[in-house]
Parts: sequence; C-alpha cells; structure tokens
Amino acid sequence: MKGLLSLLIVGAGNVLAATHGPRPLAGDMLSDRYKNSLEDTRSAVPRDKIYHPSGTRMERKRKPDETWDNFIRGSDVKVSWIGGKGEEPSDIGEYEMRSKTVDPSTLGVDDVKQLSGYLDNNKDGQHLFFWFFESRNDPKNDPVVLWLNGGPGCSSMTGLFMELGPARLNKDLKVVRNDHSWTNNASIIFLDQPVGVGFSYGKEIPIGTRAASKDVFAFLSMFFQQYPQYGKQDFHIAGESYAGHYIPVFASDILKQKSNINLKSLLIGNGIVDPATQHPFYIPMACGKGGYPAVVDQATCNKMQSAVPKCQRQTRACYKNPQNRALCSDGSVFCEDALVKPVSNAGVNIYDLRNPCEEGSSECYAILDWIEKYLDQDEVTEALGVSDQVPYYRGCSGTVSRRFWANGDFNQPYHHLMPGILDKIPVLIYAGDADYICNWLGCMAWTDALMWKGHLGFKHQKLEKVNHSVTGKAFGEVKHHKGLAFLRVYGAGHLVPYDQPENSLDFFIRWIKKEWTS
Repeated sequence: MKGLLSLLIVGAGNVLAATHGPRPLAGDMLSDRYKNSLEDTRSAVPRDKIYHPSGTRMERKRKPDETWDNFIRGSDVKVSWIGGKGEEPSDIGEYEMRSKTVDPSTLGVDDVKQLSGYLDNNKDGQHLFFWFFESRNDPKNDPVVLWLNGGPGCSSMTGLFMELGPARLNKDLKVVRNDHSWTNNASIIFLDQPVGVGFSYGKEIPIGTRAASKDVFAFLSMFFQQYPQYGKQDFHIAGESYAGHYIPVFASDILKQKSNINLKSLLIGNGIVDPATQHPFYIPMACGKGGYPAVVDQATCNKMQSAVPKCQRQTRACYKNPQNRALCSDGSVFCEDALVKPVSNAGVNIYDLRNPCEEGSSECYAILDWIEKYLDQDEVTEALGVSDQVPYYRGCSGTVSRRFWANGDFNQPYHHLMPGILDKIPVLIYAGDADYICNWLGCMAWTDALMWKGHLGFKHQKLEKVNHSVTGKAFGEVKHHKGLAFLRVYGAGHLVPYDQPENSLDFFIRWIKKEWTS
C-alpha cells in the first residue's frame, strides 16, 4: 500500500507534450513492468476505488440550477487561450461557472465570506469544484491565493482542513479554528483538480498535467470576472508535492495569455519538479545525511545507491523522448521500486522520517480519515452544493494517479518552464526538512542546478538562518537571488503548514510582502 501512497504524492509531468496532448495508452500498449505494478496496487486497494488507466468516470447528475446564486459563461469573458506553440488562439466559450454563497453559520468553518461552486465544461462533461474563503484581515486589499494539493489525484480539501485553511477537524469530526491559517492575511481558493479529484467529476479524467491546464485558466478567468472585487489584488498560486508539476505548467500558460489574472508569484512546497536531479538525494536522506538519523541499514543504502545511475538514465531518456509513454512509465516504476519502496517497506513514514504512520490510519495521518468522513456528511455536501454530484468524497484518487502514471506524466521535467517564469515573477520553493518523498536536499539541488539568468548568483548564495518575525526563534534557512528563493523549514515533514503552522504563516506573510523576492 505504501508504494501506491507514494505514487499518490510524487510524480513528474509532461512539459514537453504535444500541443493537443498524447492519446491514452491502450491496455496492450502498457509495458509488463507497468502492468505488474498496476496489479500490485489492485491487490492493495478495494475494487470500488480502482479504475483502469484507460477507463472513464461516469457523468453525475447536476445540482438543480436554483441551488446557485450566480452563473457566468466563458463567452462573457474577453480572454483568449493559446495552449501550445503554433496553436491558434481560442476562447473559453465551452465553459460555464456556477457559484453560491456558503452560509458560515451552517458548517462553522470560520465566519468570513465563503463561496463554493463548479467550473463546468459542458462540451466535454467536466466539472471542477472550488471552495473560497475571504481573508480574515482586509479582503479588499489582501492578495488572493489559489491552493493546489498534489497526488496527482489528491483533493485540495486536505490543504483546507489539515494544513493552511481556516479550520481543522478533530477525531469527533468537530471543526476547530486554525489560528495560523493563511487566510489570516489572504483570501484563498481551494480547487479540486483535475477532474476525478475530491468533489470534482466528469466523463473522463485528463491523461496529464497539460491537459488540465486550460480548465484552471478558464476557472480563474471566470472567477475574477464574476467577482471583480478580488481581481485587482495580487494573485499567487501555491501548492505542494505533485503541484511541483501543476504549478509551473499552469503559471507558464497563464503568463503567456492576455487575461484578467494578476499573477504575481508562485509558492511550491516539497514539490517534485526535476526528478532526474532530485532522485539521487533519496540516499543521503534515508541514510542519515539529511539532518535526521538513518532509517535503513547500510546494506540497503548501498543497494539504493547502486540503482541511482539506472534511475537517472531512464528518467533522462524520458526527458529526451517524452512521447514514449511506456519508456516514461517504466522509468517511474523502476525509480519507485529502487528508491522509495525500501524505505516504506521498512515501516517508515515517507512523509515524515521522525514519526511512524499513525496506527489505524489509512494514509499515515488519522486526520485524513476524519476529513473524508466529515465531507461525506449530507449536511456538508448540501451546504456546498455537491450532494448530487459525486457518490462519495475521497481525499486521494488512485484512478487519477494511475491514469497520469500510465500515460507517462510522472517522469518528465517541469523545471524547463522555470526560467521563463522567473523572467516575469518570483518563485519560492520551500521544503520541510523531515520529508523523505520530496525531500529538502533534492529540492535545493534542483534549484541550484536550474539553468536560468540568475543561475550562478543563486547557486553561490549561502543558506542563512530565518527567525520568526515575532518570537525571534530560528525555524529554517533561506537563500535567494533575483526572484528565486529556497527555504528549508526545520521540524516539518511533507505537509509544512500541518507540522509548523505558526512558522508557515510567518514565511507566507513575508513572501507576499516581497521579502526574498529580489
């Protein structure tokens, strides 16, 4: 099960995909290694949660129109979309957005203004769910943030109720205020994407990151058109883990459009962006050279080290041949088997080397089970307008993960987009230093290796201590140069705002106030 869980968190996306994206792999096109790995996951996960990568998800019945307060059509938004090199501009006329005000007193998830709703692509039968919270501070002037969890296939409701949102849940499924929410200083949109994730649904799941990009662009364009009071503020995209793939693609696409999206910066936490550079750093992290004691014996360390050259060769082969889906999938499986499974099989929590998985939890953290149970309640789905959309809520979709994996989305590079992004906006890469799966050593390594106009200046910068703005206590180390910043966060695993809520709020505020952006 742990191997599957790491695949729900880690991966790489297809920055080099064809303009219109690749066709899904048919069953007879899957390699034997991939088929065997798929069978392993089938034996570990209940059948009702498994779909074949080439399969589809059924269309669900929409909530009645009277449920919603506002409708907007894509044709009402004067923006154009250019998806790839040589592609003719198109509009977003196939989309609609329906939204409603969520009464804060109904669910008790903070007392600020809230919105929920769906982006609908009626042409393709795709529907993305969102939940928006105004800033607790000054919503007329505070920035707006889009938050994305990773996977691929994990819901951003995890970020809402476990990490940086205005509330958390206890074991009794009671809402508890999060005093260190990022909504203290920003309005935040939590978006379930791609189709098939969380409360989002549709006829067919996208086969990769680039296929999901236009949906996100259309959603943001229509959201700011419908709610212009939020469109004039600075806008940031933040996320973690597989969002290290989503965010570069989505941001790059946004920045090349003429749009109403006022994108000012990116924040990526414990993200997988450049797998070939990051993979070798599993060994020092597992073997006691990443700031924490070794979690496997020396023989295992040696065996893992011997697998690194082949892992890198296969990953770089995928970089050079991104359309070869079997090649890319095989590389992902090999690297997973060689560098992640030895640690997870040792009983280690791959999201936090300091702590074992919580007993009785399905995904290492009991709160993830609480979130699923809470969001499955009729009163919750009714308040949000989703009760007729999906049969149940699940925090992570194995269906989405396997579909991305089978079509080669995991082991391809996204860092190639970063130089163009850094020409226009700053980027913060932050990493909890107890995470294994997207560890801080690998995150720092890819930022040091990135070839961009500030490459040498950034690489030669030294890490400097970061102290909390109020307490003065050191909580990490940072280096920055000409818009790129790397931050190591002490005492945090994969989910930094969960492990270090006070410190994560501190660095978030400092970032949006433009510290470390020069």
